[in-house]
Amino acid sequence: MSRPSAIGKAVVLLVALTSRLSAQDHAHAKPGAEQLGTVHFPTSCSAAVTPTFDRAIALLHSFEFGASIGAFNEVLASDSTCAMAHWGIALSRWGNPTSAANRAPRALDPGRIAANSATRLSAGATDRERGYIAAVNQLFADYEQRDQRTRIVAYEAAMADLVAKQPTDTEARIFHALAQVGKAPPTDKTYALQIAAGTTLEKLWEQQPNHPGLAHYIIHAYDVPALADRARAAAARYARIAPSAAHALHMPSHTFTRVGLWQESINTNLRSMNEAKRTGSMAEALHAADYATYAYLQLRRDDSAKAMVDSMPAYAARFDVNAVTGAAPGWAGLFALASIPARYALERGDWKLASSLRPTATSVPYTEAQTYFARALGASRTGDVATARANIDSLGAIHGRLVAQKEAYWTEQVAIQRLAAQSWLALAERRPDSALAHMREASTREDATEKSPVTPGPLAPAHELAGDLLMELGKPADALTEYRKTLTKEPGRYRSLLGARNAARKMGDKKTEAEFAKQLPVGHGR
Repeated sequence: MSRPSAIGKAVVLLVALTSRLSAQDHAHAKPGAEQLGTVHFPTSCSAAVTPTFDRAIALLHSFEFGASIGAFNEVLASDSTCAMAHWGIALSRWGNPTSAANRAPRALDPGRIAANSATRLSAGATDRERGYIAAVNQLFADYEQRDQRTRIVAYEAAMADLVAKQPTDTEARIFHALAQVGKAPPTDKTYALQIAAGTTLEKLWEQQPNHPGLAHYIIHAYDVPALADRARAAAARYARIAPSAAHALHMPSHTFTRVGLWQESINTNLRSMNEAKRTGSMAEALHAADYATYAYLQLRRDDSAKAMVDSMPAYAARFDVNAVTGAAPGWAGLFALASIPARYALERGDWKLASSLRPTATSVPYTEAQTYFARALGASRTGDVATARANIDSLGAIHGRLVAQKEAYWTEQVAIQRLAAQSWLALAERRPDSALAHMREASTREDATEKSPVTPGPLAPAHELAGDLLMELGKPADALTEYRKTLTKEPGRYRSLLGARNAARKMGDKKTEAEFAKQLPVGHGR
């Protein structure tokens, strides 16, 4: 499916949905009533638990994992033989399937217990239900010996087998599409699995426009720069399908961020933060705050961004890294707590502030890396080479810890950060050739992967840093090329727009200067 046709389809779908569903919203929504979308998942469990089971599935489709576990337990309280309730608990315990981070044993143990319980009760289940149960067991079986990637691949294969055997089961097709997204390697630039999943989900969404999982998973399927336009219709609709789910309010901002709709991102994330705080999902609130802070900084609403930074201690006081609540796992909260102050310093070029950030030791090394990376850049930009070198050494130590933990994705991300930091240290030490070599490698490696859903974007994109470096070396034409590369992936990104304008000005290219100046926020650099 070509990109233009995908955009056209999205626009047509969005218009149709808006006209058809706005009437449904007004006809069926009751003030204060829970709104999670419309889902029906047939089971062989007692007919009396069907409404509760369907609510649990709706919560699961919006990644409200703590609430879905609670709802599945309600099912078991009324029907202790319901094997599929244990299946739902196991899948909820697995968490966000699009996350590349390795699951810790404390998360896998209760998930395996639930999966085993589902298997124990599966004799009384249907063949269809046994297919779901066999699949979820693949995520947890022998996890001490089988690596996570192997188990994810096995789960996707089991769900594909279920779809083949149960072709009329739309829920199986939906969960399989999500499994394809989770399986997709971040290094595959054909996006074959994401496109296959998105195509399936879009067709089903036309038939079930109020289904929360369909809108949600379309956004996840297309949550990469090359595909983001395809998710516009889902992003515009999902928050209205399930406004009672904090993650449904946040998730559209993944698309808004990818296409540079900053105010829309702010609006939906503020709503998500309020709902997450109300339900005690503090990791989800922090995750939404990170996206909102990023958007504020692109609009140069620095006071609002600073308010987010200042609110972090209050969030941290309520935050339990081990709690299973909303979509965001505990480590996502740790990531936000580290990233928000780092973004505030780096996006504004406050190098002194960046170099003075205080790292917090955690059990999740790559969250710590965000602070050390900011400190290293800040120290190099202020000429404090000793501090820069010390923080680069800390990044190296974190890299070693991640290698030992077999955390492949984040090992590479920290390696990229370390290369970028080494580049700026080399420049501070008047070694320009070394600086350029390190930055070229950082850019090449960043291009070969994708960002994690946990972050709205890198703290400092490698191509943007390369542009800044080339400007320092008096090479504005080369710098302009690097800024353009960043804007291809990160449209509307302020520092790259400003850098491109400045590079064009330095070159004397008034037309290009004006082109980028008009894209800057009013009153900021125009």
